[in-house]
Amino acid sequence: MWLQSLPSIFRKKSFHLSFLMLCITALSACSTIQRVVYRIDVPQGNYLEADQVAQVKKGLTKTQVQYLLGSPVLSTFNQANKWYYVFLQQNAYKKPVQHTLIVNFNNQGIVTSTELSKALPADPAAAVNNTVISTKTVEPSKGLFSW
Repeated sequence: MWLQSLPSIFRKKSFHLSFLMLCITALSACSTIQRVVYRIDVPQGNYLEADQVAQVKKGLTKTQVQYLLGSPVLSTFNQANKWYYVFLQQNAYKKPVQHTLIVNFNNQGIVTSTELSKALPADPAAAVNNTVISTKTVEPSKGLFSW
């Protein structure tokens, strides 16, 4: 009985279907289910690896440090002897982890000390990058046009 008292537009099937789709769409935005949407890993700043940071020792020059780690994220004119390397890693739905490496130099541009905020995870695949691959040498075949 109450349905007949509503305007005619509210009694049509197309309205009911549209209203149902609107409700489903609205409720999906308020979903309590986590991790439905894929989120990529986002590294920001200077990508720091444990084996590279371990090579930075007292006695290296600024050029050598820049060759190992790249340009620093922060180096101010009033603290030209202090370089900051900041690496922020955001893995999918986990909290971001920030690693900060501070390299201190003396007035001659020689490393005096390094400070790392958090230990970097060791990368077991890092040694594979330097693997020498050898192959058999194949002698060229004598074809139709070879002399």
